[in-house]
Amino acid sequence: MQKIQPESIPIPAGHYSPAIVHNGTVYVSGQLPLKEGKPISDDITDQTNLCLEQLQTILITAGSDKSHVLKLNIYISNIEHWPAVNACCREFFGDHRPARAIIPVLPLNHNCLIELDCTAAINP
Repeated sequence: MQKIQPESIPIPAGHYSPAIVHNGTVYVSGQLPLKEGKPISDDITDQTNLCLEQLQTILITAGSDKSHVLKLNIYISNIEHWPAVNACCREFFGDHRPARAIIPVLPLNHNCLIELDCTAAINP
């Protein structure tokens, strides 16, 4: 097993790693849309895009990328945000369509509107 900690991603306050690589698969921990410990904005599109960017940073550090995402889990605090989140995912992933789940939850840490985690294959 290999722990992944990109320099640009803050070291987690909790007892976990941003990602773990094992047997050719990278498991990325939940990403919140935080800058300096606070949500970047109150806009679901801004928050979603930051989470997706963080996932990509971690994936690249682990030897993968967004085109190798196998499964994406999306936790949202309001199901009405689903169309905006789906549009962000469509733009981010393009033609790639990973398996995915959307899970409505209340509340998310730091009052964030969204949290994302994923599982991806390592680039061959």
